[in-house]
Amino acid sequence: MTAPTISSLRVNGATLHYEVRGRGPLVLLIPGGTGGAASFDGVADDLAADGYTVVGYDPRGMSRSPLDDPDAEQHVAEHADDALRILDLLSPDEPALVFGASSGAIVALHLLTAHPERIARVVTHEPPVVEVLPDAAEHRALLARVQDTFRTQGLMPAMAVFAAGLKKDGDTTEGDPKDGDPKDGDTAEPEPGHGLPPRAAARAEQTMSDLPYFVGRIVPGFMSYAPDIRRLEGLSDRLVIAGGQDARGELPYRSAAFLAERLGTELQHFPGGHVGLTTHPAEFGGLLRKVFRSQGLRRRTGDPALSPSPGRR
Repeated sequence: MTAPTISSLRVNGATLHYEVRGRGPLVLLIPGGTGGAASFDGVADDLAADGYTVVGYDPRGMSRSPLDDPDAEQHVAEHADDALRILDLLSPDEPALVFGASSGAIVALHLLTAHPERIARVVTHEPPVVEVLPDAAEHRALLARVQDTFRTQGLMPAMAVFAAGLKKDGDTTEGDPKDGDPKDGDTAEPEPGHGLPPRAAARAEQTMSDLPYFVGRIVPGFMSYAPDIRRLEGLSDRLVIAGGQDARGELPYRSAAFLAERLGTELQHFPGGHVGLTTHPAEFGGLLRKVFRSQGLRRRTGDPALSPSPGRR
């Protein structure tokens, strides 16, 4: 694995840790759940070898990106502004390619709707935008139960309630709270314990450390987010909505599939389930590179739909 160049960026209310590999058009990787820049270690080097500048970062409040106010509420728009700040710093004159996983995919959706001139193509893998679903009220009730359980019983019982709510329809097996957040590409690792290599052990420990912030701040703030469907309809030519081929029926997959249907686009299936980025990094990364390369081909053939709009040049 190539060692990245590590830097920090001061943003409103936080300091972001970010990592850069390679040279070329910018690819911004937005992690989900308790994942940070390290959650892309399995795909970042190959993307950089394909001729991209690849940037991953720890979202505000996670891992190495501390908040000025540890108790601050979290909002999708502010996280999207953080991503924009990174784009403006590292690719001020050219639109970027963006990938977002899970809650990071929600950030990517908002970034596209708010600043489409900064995006050449965005791939959103299973954004849990439950507000688009016809049974959204049931999922609002789930989120309320998670928060109530977190307040009254603690983290692990809340995680068990959350995990059960994300399962496939008809799956009544009990979730194991030690598995972390099943929505995240970086939290499906074991709880810190015996037999893990040092790097994996450090990631597992960080996952557990970040879970209270994720459950208490990210889950309620992000899963109540309602995307601007009308705005996305006009931008669907540069939006790829993806789902895990093994995740059919699970809540994040359903949200992604329904959003794709609403926008009249095809759902792109990626290897593995919701955490395919972690469980199938080679296959997942290969398909992601293929999607990004197809964007390059369209730009070289002069597809006007993918030309950046004026404004933030």
